[in-house]
Amino acid sequence: MSDGQEYVYRISTAEEWAEMQTSGDSLGGELDKSSGFIHLSALHQVQSTLQNFFLNYKDDLYLLQIFAKKLGDGLVYEVVDGSNSAFPHFYGPSRSFSPLPLDAVTNAERLSLSDGRFSCSMLQ
Repeated sequence: MSDGQEYVYRISTAEEWAEMQTSGDSLGGELDKSSGFIHLSALHQVQSTLQNFFLNYKDDLYLLQIFAKKLGDGLVYEVVDGSNSAFPHFYGPSRSFSPLPLDAVTNAERLSLSDGRFSCSMLQ
């Protein structure tokens, strides 16, 4: 199921982003591996995801803009417990838990944190 968004977004650690640039893809972090999919967000969900899960994260974070069509039918929108909106999850072809490909990333920018709010040019 697609909600027609052109882009989805990945909040990425500096380590994950470096791995992706070196190897050409990434299986994400421990949460992604244990869930069996790569966690993504729609643009309007990024700030709340950052606030809920990354406020105390000490290392650099990057926001990756991903061209949704590049993910094909491996991109699935699912409602998360306690949420009224569907979040994009990347499973890969046939829900095989495939790595997120670097060639789907159209923009990447380091996030900055000031006064409890994250920012970058994509979040304006």
